[in-house]
Parts: sequence; C-alpha cells; structure tokens
Amino acid sequence: MTELDRRTLLRTGLMVGAGAAGGALLGGAGANAAPAWRPAARPVLTHGVQSGDVTADSALVWTRADRPGRMLVEVSRRPDFRGARQLRGPVLTPNGDFTGKVRLRGLPDAERLHYRVRVESLDRHGVVSEPRTGTLTTAPGRHRRRDVKFVWTGDVVGQGWGIAPDFGGMSIFRAMRQARPDFFLCSGDTVYADGPLVESVTLPDGRIWRNLVTPEKSKVAETLAEYRGQFAYNLLDEHLREFAAAVPQINQWDDHEVLNNWYPGEILDDPRYTERRVDVLAARARQAFNEWLPVPVDGPMYRRLSYGPSLDVFVLDMRTHKDPNDGNTYADPKRGLLGRQQREWLIRELKRSTATWKVIANDLPIGVVVPDGPGAQEGVAQGDPGAPAGRELEFAEVLRATHRAGVTGMVFLTADVHYSAAHHYDPSRAAVGDFTPFWEFVSGPAHAGAFGPNALDGTFGPRAAFVHAPPVANTSPAEGFQHFGEVTIDGESEALTVHLRDRDGASLWSTTLPAP
Repeated sequence: MTELDRRTLLRTGLMVGAGAAGGALLGGAGANAAPAWRPAARPVLTHGVQSGDVTADSALVWTRADRPGRMLVEVSRRPDFRGARQLRGPVLTPNGDFTGKVRLRGLPDAERLHYRVRVESLDRHGVVSEPRTGTLTTAPGRHRRRDVKFVWTGDVVGQGWGIAPDFGGMSIFRAMRQARPDFFLCSGDTVYADGPLVESVTLPDGRIWRNLVTPEKSKVAETLAEYRGQFAYNLLDEHLREFAAAVPQINQWDDHEVLNNWYPGEILDDPRYTERRVDVLAARARQAFNEWLPVPVDGPMYRRLSYGPSLDVFVLDMRTHKDPNDGNTYADPKRGLLGRQQREWLIRELKRSTATWKVIANDLPIGVVVPDGPGAQEGVAQGDPGAPAGRELEFAEVLRATHRAGVTGMVFLTADVHYSAAHHYDPSRAAVGDFTPFWEFVSGPAHAGAFGPNALDGTFGPRAAFVHAPPVANTSPAEGFQHFGEVTIDGESEALTVHLRDRDGASLWSTTLPAP
C-alpha cells in the first residue's frame, strides 16, 4: 500500500492504496476503439478501464495491458487531472493475464471523481502507454443524505447472440450509461462460457445476424485461457467499454460464468467437454472472473455495500454453495443454495442494517420456477404452492427471522430468466404467514435470447404486477425484449422508485415505494 502524507491528504482530499489481482487473450487499442493486437515500443491498454465495488471512501480500478508492465493510476476531482496524485500499482504479468487492479482509498464521499490509468514498461523506465480515463461516483457517507440512482440487469451474450455491428452491438449499455447511474449491478451471467458463437444466424424474417467471433468464443470454455476469452470478448463491444469506464460495477456470478445450471461436485455427461469435473471448470472460471472484473478477490463472494443512510446492497452468492439439482422437495435444513454461513451472515447483516432500504441482489429469483430438465429444479422454487420445501426452507428462514426482528425495506433484485417482471409477495396469499410483504423485481437479458414468462410458485404468495416477455423462446436481441431496471432513491423523502426499461431506456412500467 502506498501512503500519502497528511499534508497531501488534506490538500487533495484523496489517498490511494494498492491491491493487485490478475488476467490473457486479446490485445487492443483501449477503451474507445475496438481492441486489436498492435506491437509497439510502448505498452498498450487493450480493453479500457473499469471500476467497481465503490464505497464512501474507496474504489477498485481495473485495466489490462498487452505485455508486462507497472500499473499507474491517477485520481482527481478535476477532469484535467490538475493536482492529481499518482499511485504505483501492481506489476501486470502473464500469470494474471496482464490484468491488474488498484484499490483507491481515502476518497471523498458522494463525489464524482476522475481517474487515469497508464502502464509503464518494465524494460524501458519512463516509457508508458497512452492513458485511458474513467469516472466514478463514490457512495454517500453514513450520515449524508442524497439521491441515489443505479441500474441492474444480467445475461450478457447468451444463446448464440454475440456482438453484431450491423444491429448496433450491445446498445443497451449505451442506454444505461445515458441514465447516469451512480453504479451498475450485474445480477449474474456476466458471460456465457458455455455458449459458442457461429459467424451468422438467419433470423425468422430472413435477415442475417452476423456475430463477431473469436477462437475462445467458438467452443465451450474449458481451459483458463478460454474462460478469460469470454470476458475479453464482451469488451470488444464499444458500448460496454464506454459504459465500464463511466459507471462503477457490482458483479455477482451465476451459472453461465462456468456452464448452464452447474452445482459443486457435478460430473458432466456432455460430449462437448473433455474436462467433465465441474469443480475444475469452476475454479478456472472463478480465476478468470476475478481477473477480468473489478471485484474484490479476498473473502467470500457475498458481501454488503453501503450507500449512505438510504441504501445497503447485499450481494448474494447462490452458486458456490449450491446443492445438486433434484426435485427440490427435501426437508433437510442443512441443504440449500446459500449455505449455512452465508444464510447466517445475511440474517445477521439485515438485522444490523440501519439503511432505509435493504436491496438483496439474488441472481436466482425466489418465486419463479426455473426447471433443469424433467424432474429437476435449478432455482429456489419447485412449483408446489404448499409449505416451504427444498431450497425454499432457506428463504423461509431468512424472511421469518427478519420479520420477527422488525426489519423493513427489503427489496429483491434479480435477472436469470430473460424477461422483465415485477412480483409482489404477501403472506395473505402465501402458504406461510410469518414474513413481511416485499417486492422482487426481475430484469434482463442485457444481450441474449429472450424467454418466458415462467410459472410462479405460490409458497410465498407472489403476484405478477407486470411482465414483459417475448412471444417465442430465444427471441433474438434484434427483436427487442432486452431489459434493464433502474432504481432511484429520493434523498429527502427516501421513496424508492423502480423503472423497468427496455433496451433503449424507455420505461415499460414503474412504481414508487414510500419509505417504510
């Protein structure tokens, strides 16, 4: 960690500390041009810059170079970087795919800041890459009330629908950037490692969808290099690169970062794979996820992020501890998809939270039935409207414990099912009555095949207030039905407004929830 003296801290209001993680694949021209290999005397930042897991006084900043080098980061209140302070970050090496991260510390809260990243050659001191710049907004401090806005979605480049320049690329990221959110919550399926692309697909109306294709996206990912290539591919899209440079991220993983509907201990029966041990594939995928996204690499993937007195975000990991996909009707309280430690953490932290709104990012929905073939279930629900069973037992425990503790303001945000919906849960309609009514909002896909709607399980009494789903399964992004959600919390009234938006940012449905 690099320390600045007290006089510098007081003068600039900024202090920076370093931490490294790591990432290989495609080289390129940086954040504002499509990456492509360009040998040169100077290092090249191949995939732009990103920031993530921003707090009131810290943020992660990410980049990738085309060769080994020292990561250098400047941060400033000013876009011209006058008076900025520079941090010498980690050395980017092949072991980390030439990716690196720096944790900026001592940042002023609730401010829009500018950062600039370069990489210095290890062979020629003083020879640095062209800079790439980004912006981020820090969270409000514990006692600082202000408006908070964020967007969420999931499911990126799925079902064979890749980057198609003739159809505008992944334009949903342009619409989300234009909303000027404080941060972006990606609710899983950040990539589709099990979704190979072909060069062209004929649409129902005869038009041709032409994918950009790379070697790593031409087969299912098995090796570490192939998993890294999934993330490198997505950053070929100019809209995503510009969005990533402008908006801090909170990322969680779901199944397609590894493969469809996976769970620990699974052994594959899929001829596309030469490595059949899912635990081996998941370890490689997890390393690529940690290298290529601005996420913390220490500790569990589940975590809590605070945005002033109005908002706490609880990011769940519903994959690492998941039990096998069966009929999901068991009575064993030791099974589930959160695991005992995460379940106890969630209950404890929800009780401790003093935020007006507790947003729970659950990458699998609670009441939507998500089958995994005949007789098996992928999600929480299984379609039986009776008393909780299977994985529903975990959420019955969370809802019961928080209800009895008087916890209010819980809202669930999810993706996964590839359509947009608003579900209200109420004990008056449920098979159990020991919980406080709540909303679960569904968005996505960001750029994938559209599906749905799925059946609702009546155990917790869901009612669909809104659904926007395609007429046929695997509707292409060319037909629309791509979605993101937007949440705004008013700094004065603390009312929470949700807009469910389409690919271009038009509001399809909205509701405002008064502060509890």
